[in-house]
Amino acid sequence: MVWKKRPSTERFAAISCAHVPFQCKKAQAWMLDQIADAGLTTCVFLGDLFESSAASVHENDDANTHTLEDEYEEGASYLDKIRGVLRKDCQLVWCLGNHDDNIIVRDSRRIPKDLRPLCDWNNHYDFGASFRHWKQIPYIKGVEGTFNLGQVIFAHGYDCGASSDSLEGLQLAGALGIWNSLTIRGHTHRPCHIEQSRRTSKILLPHWYCNAGHMRAMGKDRPQFMKRKDVSQWGNGIVFGEAYTKGNPRRMDGRQWDAEVLVRQG
Repeated sequence: MVWKKRPSTERFAAISCAHVPFQCKKAQAWMLDQIADAGLTTCVFLGDLFESSAASVHENDDANTHTLEDEYEEGASYLDKIRGVLRKDCQLVWCLGNHDDNIIVRDSRRIPKDLRPLCDWNNHYDFGASFRHWKQIPYIKGVEGTFNLGQVIFAHGYDCGASSDSLEGLQLAGALGIWNSLTIRGHTHRPCHIEQSRRTSKILLPHWYCNAGHMRAMGKDRPQFMKRKDVSQWGNGIVFGEAYTKGNPRRMDGRQWDAEVLVRQG
């Protein structure tokens, strides 16, 4: 995917939800091919890099097949491969997802308090440097948990309902005070092409939203909690776009961004 960059714009790509060590290798190869040589100035990973089996509050057979350190090794490799195909000055941003946050959140049901500092992936003696290349946005619903390029807002996502992309887009745009915004998120694993929010079926609102889908393997590695649920809308996607970044996004007139969602076929 190659974009014609305009002055004072950032060219970006956003992906989400690898859930290592259950990443889809075919989707990963497709994604790397798409972002390579695209001249990106910003790459955003929208969270859930880790599966975090060790931090689950539910009984999970996956926890018996790999360790948290295995996830850190796979996660570092995943991010390094992305960084390896990008230009050296590309800004790298990681919006933490709920699975990532499960490792560090203050919840003794997940990781005991006295062990939590040892689980900081940034301080891991072998893999920490790979994670520290990325600006990390905390998993907090609101201004603190978002990253924005002009009118384009990035966040992992918090709810999974059928209308959650639209509703959270409005909530985050309202919190940031940005009109004519585009909110890009993941979390639901359902890629969603760019749509405009509505007040009613006939009244359009000056906000848009989309979803990058996921990069997780399915088949035999389908999540246990989804074994009896519908995943027909799940898919691998990438959001590409450009955002005008000169000036205050709260004072920009009209839409100052362009974007599209690519969905992997097959």
